Amino acid sequence: MLLVEDDDLMRRSFTVALERYGYRMKAVADGLTGLELFRDERFDLLILDVMLPGLDGIGLCRRVRETSLVPVLMMSARGDGLDVVAGLEAGADDYVVKPVDTYVLVARIRSLLRRATYAPAAGPGRTTDDGEPTSEGRLLVFGDLTIDTGGLEVCVSGSPVALTPTELKLLLEFAAHPGIVLERHTLLRNVWEYGWDGDSRVVDLCVQRLRGKLGRDRIETVRGFGYKLRR
Repeated sequence: MLLVEDDDLMRRSFTVALERYGYRMKAVADGLTGLELFRDERFDLLILDVMLPGLDGIGLCRRVRETSLVPVLMMSARGDGLDVVAGLEAGADDYVVKPVDTYVLVARIRSLLRRATYAPAAGPGRTTDDGEPTSEGRLLVFGDLTIDTGGLEVCVSGSPVALTPTELKLLLEFAAHPGIVLERHTLLRNVWEYGWDGDSRVVDLCVQRLRGKLGRDRIETVRGFGYKLRR
């Protein structure tokens, strides 16, 4: 796991705390060094502070997303709305506001890592063959959108679409309930695994990213309620 945090005390304390939970950590103090290390080594998850020297966390997240779908957790010292939105728009999967309790940070990390290894069971939907579920999952078809729940592959008009683990799990949640409106707090619980009322902006921005990859009309907004996948 790679931590990019310019505050020396926080960097050391986060590193020690997460290592106690069994995570293997590498920590650096600036964005450019973080980018170089990311390109040289393989990491299961990145934790990026927003305010970094050289290359800030939002810029670093964008650079990472050019080549990788690795889970990214952003940290903001202010909880500033613009920081949060910019980080999520850049491709981050979730964020925390500093100061953050270790147990909250670990809970978010565990949730992200579970999404990265997510293997869903077969869900409802029209299938291309006999419609029977198999151990490999099912091929769900919604117009020109196809979702292979076994191979975890998504295609639009036959062309593969690269989704982050969070985007994929969100899409699978919609696909399991086609045509049904899912409220934001339901999505926060089932996708982000929040055990409390989280910030619905993570849902809105992830839906926005999905629309950019799948088509603007694929996921419909039902004002005052939530979102639904069109059949």
